[in-house]
Parts: sequence; structure tokens; C-alpha cells
Amino acid sequence: MHTDHNTEAKLFNRNGWKSLGADRAPCRCHIKTGFFLLLTLVFLVTAITYVSEFSFNAVFPDTLSKKVLNQIRSYYVATEYLSARENQTTFLATNSVKQSPTQTTNLSVNHHVAHPSNYHFILDEPDKCSQWDPFLVLMVPVAPHQLEARNAIRSTWGNESSVQGKAVLTLFLVGLTGGAEAQQKLEEESRQHRDLLQSNFVDSYFNLTIKTMVIMDWLATRCPQAAYAMKVDSDMYINLENLMTLLLSPNTPRQNYITGYLMRNRSVIRNKKSKWYVAEELYPEPKYPTYLLGMGYVFSNDLPEKIVEASKEVKAFNIEDAYVGACLKQLGIVPSSPPDPSQFKAYMGKYKRENFIRVITTILGSPQQLKDIWKDVKKPS
Repeated sequence: MHTDHNTEAKLFNRNGWKSLGADRAPCRCHIKTGFFLLLTLVFLVTAITYVSEFSFNAVFPDTLSKKVLNQIRSYYVATEYLSARENQTTFLATNSVKQSPTQTTNLSVNHHVAHPSNYHFILDEPDKCSQWDPFLVLMVPVAPHQLEARNAIRSTWGNESSVQGKAVLTLFLVGLTGGAEAQQKLEEESRQHRDLLQSNFVDSYFNLTIKTMVIMDWLATRCPQAAYAMKVDSDMYINLENLMTLLLSPNTPRQNYITGYLMRNRSVIRNKKSKWYVAEELYPEPKYPTYLLGMGYVFSNDLPEKIVEASKEVKAFNIEDAYVGACLKQLGIVPSSPPDPSQFKAYMGKYKRENFIRVITTILGSPQQLKDIWKDVKKPS
């Protein structure tokens, strides 16, 4: 706890020096031995404090000591703010955040933290698009340990390399593994499949905004030749035939286009116990702009570069899909409703083959369910 030194001095003046003055009245010639002991003790404590401060300043010059104290202060501000979160310290991964010179050590340390220039790729496939020349790129954010989910996608919709004569590319993006053994396994998987991208942010639910912005940066810098891209979660079913029909329609815009499950007029959650809590310091408006539900949204591939640029001006917050919506608002781009909104379903309920034949995307319960449904949908009618 911080102590107000002026208040401390006032208290000492009131309780110490004032009583000493009273004891010096002409009628008081004798001072108790206990008082001398107390005075001696105070003198020793003061001397020790002075020597300690002098030693610290001698070892750490003024600029260095201020830097150290600022780092400590910013760390505790960040962790105190995150204490109500499920992942308390992951938003400020010390090995990945680069503070700009203008940043303070208050809550504004979070400003621009999601901008992809703060991170770099550990695993990359920079030539994939020049070799593949895809019409559509499916970008899947996934946790490093979720090998089963990646393999299920690789054996189902991620294995579709050509749909209606158009090349399709599927890539997975992960963050840090958190261990040498896990990292080695991930690198072996990368060598085998050549479809893994890894960036140096802490991989957590709270960092999905960072993950999404890194996806946008990869598309903008490594794959500008693609016509469309889709950010799609790892627990999703995708009917690529229906998706390609939508993208090849003459009514589908080729620029400034993004569609999916529209979220309109959504209030910002201020309950600190909620998984979706966002502090007013990060997003002061009571409602989000219209955005696309993060389970899966498709967009023209001119947007990633524009969104990355807009993110320089939009303070980062931890609801990734709403954050993309805020960047779109900054750009003056309004998300489009799909021609048939029922094709972007959150949940389907009880399995019916005809429903999965008709949709574009929906959430599933497990990798095994994806494989089972895919096998059933693909069998001859």
C-alpha cells in the first residue's frame, strides 16, 4: 500500500515532537529513560532508511530506477485489471508486447496491444499463396494442443483444395505452446502438413483479438492475391459448395464485403464476472456496432489490410468479433446480411442430413462429430 509521506510527517509531529516540547516545560527537568530509548530507536530507523535509499540510488541511477519502478507499476496495474478474468495475465504477454514510446503505464498499456506489428511469426508459410494462388483462404484460429480438431478439419472440409473450379486453401493459426516439448511436436506437425502458422502471443481465450488481427496481417502481407478469405473457428462445420456458390454469385461484392451471422444492437457486458466483460476504459460505448459472430465470417480479401490499418486507431478490447466490427465502423464499412441468413447457423439441434446440405456453416460439439457428419453428407444420395 502506498503511504502518504506528508501525512506520516504530520502524524509524527503531532504525536512525537509536540510531546517532546511539552516535556521541555521549565517544571519538567527529568525525562524518562523510556523516552530516550524511543528517540534512539526512531533515530536508528531513520538512519537505516536513509542509508538504504542512498544505496539504491547509488546502484540504480535515476533514469534506471524510474524505468524499473514504471515496469513494476505497469505490471501490477495490468494484473489487477485482469484479476477478474479467466486468463489473468495473458493479455500482456511480456515476451510479445512492444510498448510505443508514447504509452503510459496506466490502463493505456492495453492500447494497440492487438496490432499485429507487436508480434512476429515463429512458424510461417510465406510462399503458400504464391504457390497455390487460392480464390478462397480459410483461416482457422486454434489452440496449439488441439491436434484432434486440426486433424478432423484436415480430413473433412480442410481437405477440399478445389471447389467449383476455384482453389481453396486452409491454414491454422496458433500462439505460443508454453513448453519445449509441445513446441517440438508442433514443429513436427508443421513439417508434415505445411499448414501451420504460429505467432508469439500467449494463446488464450482473452487473446482472441490478437489472434484475429494476426490472421488479418498474414492475409494482407502473405496472400493479397486471394479474392476472399474466411475466419472460421476450429469447432465448425463448413459446406464449401454452398459457400462457393455465395462467393461466385454476381450479386456478391468483390470489395468492402463481409458477411456471416449478424450481431445487431448488442450491449457491452459490464459484469466483471462475465466471460465477455469489457471495461469502460477499453470500450466506453454502451453498445457495439453491428458485427459478425466470430464462429465464421467471410470477407473480400481487400479488407484485411484496411482492418489492420484501422486497428491503429481503435483501442483494443478482448471481444474479437466485436473488435473487428469496431474497426469496420472506423472504416465506414457496414457488414452485409447474407442472401439467406439461415445458412449461417449458430446451432442446428438434432442432426438432420438435409439441414447440413443446405447451410454454409454451423457450430459442432466435437471433432468426431465433424468427421461423422462430413462422411454422411458426402455419401451419394
